[in-house]
Amino acid sequence: MGVPVDHNRQRKAAVVNDFTSFGRCSLAVTIPILSAMKVQCCPVPTAMFTNHTGFDSFAWMDNTPHLDSYIEEWQKLGLAFDAIQTGFLGSREQVAFVSRFLAAFKTPKTIVCIDPVMGDYGRLYPTYDRARAESMRSFLDVANILTPNLTEACFLAGQTYDPGITDAGLKSLCEELSKRNAAKVVISGIPRGDTLLNFIYEPGGKTSLCVETRIGVDRSGTGDVFSSVILADAVNGVDFASSVCKASRFTALAVRRSVELGIPEKDGLAIEEVLKELIT
Repeated sequence: MGVPVDHNRQRKAAVVNDFTSFGRCSLAVTIPILSAMKVQCCPVPTAMFTNHTGFDSFAWMDNTPHLDSYIEEWQKLGLAFDAIQTGFLGSREQVAFVSRFLAAFKTPKTIVCIDPVMGDYGRLYPTYDRARAESMRSFLDVANILTPNLTEACFLAGQTYDPGITDAGLKSLCEELSKRNAAKVVISGIPRGDTLLNFIYEPGGKTSLCVETRIGVDRSGTGDVFSSVILADAVNGVDFASSVCKASRFTALAVRRSVELGIPEKDGLAIEEVLKELIT
């Protein structure tokens, strides 16, 4: 069962992530997805990029010196949030800021969604060091929902990356991630032949799978699209396993449409073409 929701009140989610103007990732996809799903997105941009870092060049501006003003000004306004989500955090200072933000705005009813964007294929991203990756483990104490890929799940749990991990191994990994705050966990995008597997774990040991046919090569922003749908559904009281499968189907649909239109992989997912599928 999902969380009961007052449908006579609009829900709000604060999202701490970077804003990338071209390449369809981070806040640029989260904002329209949450809006389509009737959740007000309140962005906290950690940095501004002209385009994502997968391109040969980019310009960017670090917003770290200004982040605490969001806490100060939003407290003056008396803002409250149904959910708080984190995405890519560019420094240990930003990890520390998120802890302060949660201390200021998290209530017993706030859903905390952590998308630990740290690496893939068994390696941390070049912009991440091991010390910062280890600092992300502090969020295991407060997370209600975790949406890592396999690499990120292994780093958070302090386990060795195993691309051939079994379902039993995935369950054990999720149990390790969940045990500090009874978090719901989905380990996303696990390659199995010509499919991608999403492994779903809920407190109490219940597990399930969502499987989609693998289409083309990796595209920027796929994880952001996936986690944004889950965030909105969590706020709207949708059952977790159902939400993960919905996010999986929507992401696959956006990939297929992007391939049909011949959109370059670095340009991300053509969510504009399929956003109507999320409008209720």
